[in-house]
Amino acid sequence: MPEFSIRCRTVGVLVGLAMLAGCAVNAPVSKQAEPEPVRSPEQARELARQGMLAHQQGQTSVAIEALQKAVALDPTDAAAANNLALLLKQQNRFEEAAGVLKTAIQASPDVADLHYNLAVISEIYLLDLSAALSHYQRYTELAAEEDKAVTGWMADLQRRLQ
Repeated sequence: MPEFSIRCRTVGVLVGLAMLAGCAVNAPVSKQAEPEPVRSPEQARELARQGMLAHQQGQTSVAIEALQKAVALDPTDAAAANNLALLLKQQNRFEEAAGVLKTAIQASPDVADLHYNLAVISEIYLLDLSAALSHYQRYTELAAEEDKAVTGWMADLQRRLQ
């Protein structure tokens, strides 16, 4: 009989633990908001410089990582974002490159090179002709000089979209 009593107590303890575990799982969890990344243009410039140096030394993955950190620290650094997008494009990471450029355009909408590179990636690699045309048009509005090649590409895109 003592063996039966021990088994019952063991089962009772296990049931109790299971109930406590269930309560713990269902307990409300207070979520703390993720802290906003600290914006640091100086640190971002240094990371962008390191990224370009790594690229010159053939260390593309190191360059991409440094430029990603730079862009996260200073989303308004259009040059760092543009360089990151171009490196991603070289790695055939076209969607990522386009995403970087779109985010950079939100932060710096009047930088012609961002629109130009997003147009090229959209047209050639993503086959999004309407986005390409839109960004080529914005590029021509912002560019200091007329680019006859881009004007020709826009005419071609307009024909293809009809």
